Amino acid sequence: MRIVAIPLVLAFGLGCSNSPADIKINLTVDLQKPIGKISPYIYGTCGPDWQGRTKNLTLFRMGGNRTTAYNWETNASNAGSDWHFQNDGMFKGKAPGEAMLHPIQDAFAANAAVVMTVPCAGYVSADEKGDGDVRKTPNWLSTRFNLSLPKKNAPFSLQPDLNDGKVYEDEFVNFLESSVGKSHPPLWFALDNEPDLWSETHKEIWLQKPTYAQFSRISQDYAQAIKAVAPDTKIFGPVSYGWGGFQNFQGAPDANGRNFLEFYLSEFAKLQEKTGKRFLDVLDLHWYPEARGGGKRITESGTDPALLNARLQAFRSLFDKSYKEQSWIVDSIHESIALLPRIKEMIQKNYPGTELGFTEWDFGGGGDITGGVASADVLGTFGKYGVFQASHWDSSNDSYTYAGFAMYRNFDGQGGHFGDTALATTDDAPDTVSVYGSNDSTQKGVTTVVVVNHTLSPQRVKLALSGESSFRSVEAFQLDNTAPKPHPITAPVYHESGMLLSLPGPSVITLRFTR
Repeated sequence: MRIVAIPLVLAFGLGCSNSPADIKINLTVDLQKPIGKISPYIYGTCGPDWQGRTKNLTLFRMGGNRTTAYNWETNASNAGSDWHFQNDGMFKGKAPGEAMLHPIQDAFAANAAVVMTVPCAGYVSADEKGDGDVRKTPNWLSTRFNLSLPKKNAPFSLQPDLNDGKVYEDEFVNFLESSVGKSHPPLWFALDNEPDLWSETHKEIWLQKPTYAQFSRISQDYAQAIKAVAPDTKIFGPVSYGWGGFQNFQGAPDANGRNFLEFYLSEFAKLQEKTGKRFLDVLDLHWYPEARGGGKRITESGTDPALLNARLQAFRSLFDKSYKEQSWIVDSIHESIALLPRIKEMIQKNYPGTELGFTEWDFGGGGDITGGVASADVLGTFGKYGVFQASHWDSSNDSYTYAGFAMYRNFDGQGGHFGDTALATTDDAPDTVSVYGSNDSTQKGVTTVVVVNHTLSPQRVKLALSGESSFRSVEAFQLDNTAPKPHPITAPVYHESGMLLSLPGPSVITLRFTR
């Protein structure tokens, strides 16, 4: 290995000794060992207002409980359990589809892909009265809702009939496809939102739990209708809310001990065998960790060190088979979660070729450095393990969460970004510091490395880059508790044995090496 030392001073401002004897942790990035492509679509948001222009994000997902009963013809929707099961006009728009078309156009203007929710629950709101629980109205399904059907079986119109009591979702897809034109970033479609919770979140429509058989049939009907209109799109499903949904569709009456995701995948595999066409492209899940610390779930707020530490470690449940978080999930399965390898094994077994996506995820602490560090580790893990799509679900303050995004998408304030090819890495203290490495096919000679200290204490580490290489410059950017944005720091010298890094606790450092 030939490394050209870069004549820059090591100075991270912590007053730590530069002696290698202080080093407790060793990290390695193998420059000549690519392990897979990093999907550009993991840097997404579900935020109500598209802010990708400033955040340099790559995908917008329109979804959530509000979209289940969204009527594209009038823009009416129902709040479900979020707000008194009320029909209203929260989605602004007078023209058909206006409420969905505008955010799509905003995302496309920022060169970002879109995942759009298609309602599949069978009914959509017929009015915007805003008068509270629709179930107070006699015969509310027939008087306050319109039938929502997958397929029109008649010519489409961009000005649909508002008085026929029916809304056609393939016509909705046709409206969007026709309105955005031919040349634009990808427009994909998700099959509703968290159907495993319909009997709780939308019991104005679903009075009883949906079954495996019901939702499989619904999914296939809508997926086929969508692809008849947009054959080159990708279909996302089942948009499951979490672990209970993954396992048994939140206690579906026909579960009979079968894993729901395995069943769902295998049903679409059978459909492809029957039709010769794929109608499920992305297995779509939501992930809000159940990990706890200091008596709280990590998605809750608080300053207890046990809570903060649990949040910092929770990303390990995405992949680490040796890590067991404190949660009811681990208590019930008596083993580690290791979610990504677990789900990918299901896909390979039941419907190979299906991608994995997370149209919602959040690890809490959005306004705290621990939230920024958690998001940096989550994004690094998604890239390393080949997740196809991911979009963060926003809360009232996600300044640090998106600062974690910036360490991959805009660390220098000029669009500096992580690469599109993941490199093999090793670390000898996964409970303390993680490392993610990348090369970029669009920037020859650039290697970008992200180092994350997911502890509450400062850490001293040595980073080595293995493989034949030389660098003419290195730049360094840091995220810490001083401000929710990356800031440049004096870059370390790279010697033949590697470079020494002093990491505040908790913190993220992004290094850009240029040959």
